[in-house]
Amino acid sequence: GMAASMGAVLLAGGAEKKRYALPHSKIMIHQPWIGGLQGQTTDIEIHAKEMVKTRDKLYKILAHHTGKSTDQIMKDCDRDYYLSAPEAIDYKLIDEIFERRKMPGDAEKK
Repeated sequence: GMAASMGAVLLAGGAEKKRYALPHSKIMIHQPWIGGLQGQTTDIEIHAKEMVKTRDKLYKILAHHTGKSTDQIMKDCDRDYYLSAPEAIDYKLIDEIFERRKMPGDAEKK
């Protein structure tokens, strides 16, 4: 699976010690994006100011939950930043990788 964009922020903000990913999951963080914006210059300026506020809030949330500085988060989010599940643990976006549970009757690997 993948937790990307706002999904990655929601994942990072999960309950401590309960943020999981599957072994082949990807997590992607980046700066907020708004597509197809058009209109008067003044309206575009208003939207741009709001996007900067939103970006700053999201970076503070990620910094809080990962222990990284907002400067580091800003640098990492400058472009799409993909992490594997082990990399997401190191980055402190998740706490653990969910491994498949052994079920009764599963054959033992030799």
